[in-house]
This record gives sequence, structure tokens and C-alpha cells, in this order.
Amino acid sequence: MVRYTKEHKLVTRQRIIEKAGHRFKQDGIDGSGISTLMSDAGLTNGAFYAHFTSKDDLVAHVVTDELRSQVAKYGTLRPGRPGLEDLIREYLSPDHRDHPGLGCPSAALLDEIGRCGDGTKQAYTDGARDIVDEVAARLVPEDPKSARGTAIGLFTMLVGTLQLSRAVSDPKFADEVLERGIENALAFMR
Repeated sequence: MVRYTKEHKLVTRQRIIEKAGHRFKQDGIDGSGISTLMSDAGLTNGAFYAHFTSKDDLVAHVVTDELRSQVAKYGTLRPGRPGLEDLIREYLSPDHRDHPGLGCPSAALLDEIGRCGDGTKQAYTDGARDIVDEVAARLVPEDPKSARGTAIGLFTMLVGTLQLSRAVSDPKFADEVLERGIENALAFMR
């Protein structure tokens, strides 16, 4: 029997989480079985339980990782409101809409997360709060708490707009949804 170092196990676990994040956002949580997830990570099904107690455990870790990564990307934006404007335009872009596996976990998974267990819902709650806090700090850096309501509204507007744009079958209408979403989000944050 081969023994792996603790570091190797952590790297492998992170690879599973990252590959599962992409697959979940692409095919949904319910549409992604353990065998597919492990195959994506280049591992056998038997290796799954060395890293996670259940699929629900994996989902909670994926949600935490995905939202943490999303918040970290905010740090690469220009400071303040100009960075938020950049974020709005990037978030509500055809490229983001057309590649859910590479994008926001909220727009891709929100309906399924609502049906998940407490661990996943708590992971999502913590991550969503971090996103709202980041947006509020960019809206009113001197008093982020005063901008919390606007930050929640902006976050929900972006997620809902992207979901609607992905759901419609008419490409022109889908693009119009994104364009109007950008206009509305920019007006909302002023």
C-alpha cells in the first residue's frame, strides 16, 4: 500500500474541489455524480472518501472555495466605484454568460444551493456576506455599513440578470437582458 504525504493529500483534495467547482457550475450539483467528479480530478471513485465524508461535504467545500476565490478576484479590481463598474461589465458579459463553468457560483448554482443541507447553506451564507461586504466597502469606503442595502441589491441584480440571460433561448433577447442589466446596475449604485 502506497502512503502519501499530508501535502500530497491536501493538493489532491484541492484538485478535487476545483474540478468539482467547474463541473457543478457547468452541469449542476445534481447533474454531477461522484464518479464523474473523480474522473475529472484523475482519480478513482474509491479515493473520494479519503477526502470527503459525502457528496454534501464536497459541495460545502466547493461553495466555500468558489466564493473565497470570487472575493479574492475583487482585490484585483481598480479601487472603489470604478472597480465596481468594471466588475458589473465583466459579470454581465456574453463571455461570462456563455461559460458558466468558469464563472460565478451564485448564478450557476443558487437554485440548487437553496435545496442543499445546512453545511452548504452556511458556506454560501458566509461567502455571500463576504461579497456584500466587499461591494459595500467599494460603494462607501468611509462607512460600508451604510451601503449594505445597496450592496445586497446590486449583488442580487447581477446574479438574477445573468441567470435570466442564460435562461432565454433568443440570443438577441439574452444580449439585451445583459445590456439593460449593466445600465440598471450602474444607475442603481449611483
